[in-house]
Amino acid sequence: MTVAENRATWLETELTRVDGQSPRAADRAPLGKHLKMASNPFVFLRGAAQLFYADIQAGYLTLPEALYQLPKTHIMGDCHTSNFGFFTEEGSHGDRVVFAPNDFDDACVGHGVWDLARFAVSLVLCADYCRGLSEGRYTGEKDYTGKASVKSSAAEAAICRFLAGYQQRCEMLIASPDYHQQVLTGFSSEHILGKPYHKAMARAAGGVDFLLKSSLAKAVDVDADRLCFRDRADKFQRLNDTGYEALEQAFAPYMDDQVLDIVARLDAGTGSVNMGRYYLLVGPADYQGQQDLTLCHIVEVKQQRKAAPLFYFDDLSPVNRLNPAHLTLECQRRMQRFPDLVLDEVEHAGEHWLIRSRHHAKVGLDPENVALGKKARQGGFEEYAETCGHALALAHGRGDRRSVRYEQAVTRVLPGQTDALVQVCLAYAEQVREDWTILNQMLAREV
Repeated sequence: MTVAENRATWLETELTRVDGQSPRAADRAPLGKHLKMASNPFVFLRGAAQLFYADIQAGYLTLPEALYQLPKTHIMGDCHTSNFGFFTEEGSHGDRVVFAPNDFDDACVGHGVWDLARFAVSLVLCADYCRGLSEGRYTGEKDYTGKASVKSSAAEAAICRFLAGYQQRCEMLIASPDYHQQVLTGFSSEHILGKPYHKAMARAAGGVDFLLKSSLAKAVDVDADRLCFRDRADKFQRLNDTGYEALEQAFAPYMDDQVLDIVARLDAGTGSVNMGRYYLLVGPADYQGQQDLTLCHIVEVKQQRKAAPLFYFDDLSPVNRLNPAHLTLECQRRMQRFPDLVLDEVEHAGEHWLIRSRHHAKVGLDPENVALGKKARQGGFEEYAETCGHALALAHGRGDRRSVRYEQAVTRVLPGQTDALVQVCLAYAEQVREDWTILNQMLAREV
């Protein structure tokens, strides 16, 4: 068997284990998740977090050994450029818009270097994707052919800025431990994040776009006398009476107000696109009209499975023995300054479910937002990477708010390992591109 054949078999095994169907299955239609992942290498990386850890465990991805000397902390597990964004602290109860990690589905207690490496690899693939959009190699929701994109040298420079930002924030935490209570906010219009920051501010309760662009307004007809989810067959599925009553019975005790409506959420996410997900509209039982809209919000109830690193590394910490939803809850509470007030977990129908707010002001960052356009080309992409480094260091540092031992270890070890880490991540990005090609070949039944 050739190296390529071995890799294809390895890839098929890992995708089948998590997704329940082989990309080569001839007796059924391809999974929507696999078709998403086949669109470009960046989305492939997002959809195959388990492969990253399988490669580490098998020795196909060897990160600098010295970085494993860092104390373990709470990590994102699926750290990449699109898992950072803007939201309000305390979920829909708060009005402070911050920039921070926003996805904890694969979070656990683990090695900080895993987050550093996965984010670095994602920078390479993010830049490649946007150059590909500009050059016509990839297709997106819009036609970006000819649009300015980041230079070919930007990815390596961005990795270095990301690691420098991470180290700098660790140094700041050592100098003033109460920095654990600091957040990133208030970006100027000149910053690459200035536009999305102001977009998030406008969507927050009381903002100028709250009635048009908030998560609530997009999902609900805010002009109706009785609030309910919009009829969107592409996003929402109505439930029969029995299913509705069962979900209301199971989840209503965890809500902060009356359940006004429930729908199944369709085709959301990338890595978790095949997991169950429901949206609950919550608000006053005596809703009186638009003057009460700021009292209403959407709560997401999402099925959880074991965090990606834990199938391969099951002895990192006793904390990781928590059920999947409880572990996600614990990590989010630790890594955020003021976490969602509705954040909870429940067992229902034999599965573990995470309960969390859909922030009114939630604004995510796609590759097109940070690696396309003149601002991105003129240093904005590297600026974004550095900002994410600061945000990640804050999240990692909050894993232990009693001391700065983690941060001290980072400042002692990371500088001497940066060059090696950069080269390893550049090489692994090439492996991801090859894996993406193999996935397309499997879907086409060519391998």
